[in-house]
Amino acid sequence: PGARRLIKSLRDMGYEFESAVADLIDNSIAARANTVRINTHWAGGDSYVSIADNGVGMSAQDLREALRVGAERDYDDDVLGKFGLGLKSASLSQCRKLIVASRQNERRADIYAYCWDMSHVEATNKWEILPVRSADLPEKVRLHLKETTGTVVIWQQLDRILGYNNPEGEPARKRLIDMCRTLEEHVAMVFHRFLENKVRGKRLAIYIQDDKVTPWDPCVADEPKRKVLEPLSLKVDGNIGRSDVVFEPYVLPAQSMFSSPEAHKRASGPAQWNRQQGFYIYRADRLVQSGGWSGIRTIDEHLKLARIAVFFSPKLDEEFKINVPKMKVAFPAEIRSDVEKAVKAWAKICLLYTSPSPRDYCA
Repeated sequence: PGARRLIKSLRDMGYEFESAVADLIDNSIAARANTVRINTHWAGGDSYVSIADNGVGMSAQDLREALRVGAERDYDDDVLGKFGLGLKSASLSQCRKLIVASRQNERRADIYAYCWDMSHVEATNKWEILPVRSADLPEKVRLHLKETTGTVVIWQQLDRILGYNNPEGEPARKRLIDMCRTLEEHVAMVFHRFLENKVRGKRLAIYIQDDKVTPWDPCVADEPKRKVLEPLSLKVDGNIGRSDVVFEPYVLPAQSMFSSPEAHKRASGPAQWNRQQGFYIYRADRLVQSGGWSGIRTIDEHLKLARIAVFFSPKLDEEFKINVPKMKVAFPAEIRSDVEKAVKAWAKICLLYTSPSPRDYCA
């Protein structure tokens, strides 16, 4: 297909800034990184964003393949990637120039780097990545890869991020700062199980502007007054094998029963209490849906303390209709009626525990 036209389409797959960065963190986890550092560098029209990890890195050949649209690779059951599109579509949804630099050799600081440049593709109409000299990389990128193996993704020409006719202005600078705050909330939620070391064999720390991200657990496991309801496991026959879908329902404590006012405020989540009720759906321990009832019921003030963690394997991606940005899912048709029955039962229990009498809750 024509490069000039199709590469523009890759920019419009539905990524927001925070979901685009999250897709790159998926790649870092797959590369066995235990630290990811995200930084924005303000310089007006020359501003850039970098996402650096300390994973195993890539050879020059592997890097070229990773930058190919629809990259060929095998995905294990617990790997967060899927389509071979995320690195390119997520990045180009935010910028016009994508540079990826990587170091694989532990003994020598051999750095390989290539870029997708929208201006070059538009001028040549070719699917062509360009080599980048190590000396032309930002100094912080070179320093990072001199110290460790890993990969650094650099977004330049931030037309979608800055979004102003005057990228040099104060509104553009403030927008970049605000986006970092939103990003911190998002990755704290999406990767909280990794940040809490709850995923076997995968420890992870994420830093944004050198500040360590504190995980946000929607089901507040540290709150002693949280009510744990009976879990449910449903089997689904997928195209690539049978797998379990596990539901873990909870009723969060009433405000007066939280361990502190600060804990209650934090538990409300990025979208606040009412909109944070419902399903928290995890694919390979990575959150892909945060709240909402997936069309099974509507938002209800009386159920604002009901949260249900749902876990499924990438084996069931087709059945859950997972999309490229990994932000939308739907329950498989064969279990939907069972989920509806379970939600009705859990809702009744939630209403019981959130009745006006505190004695009912303590009982």
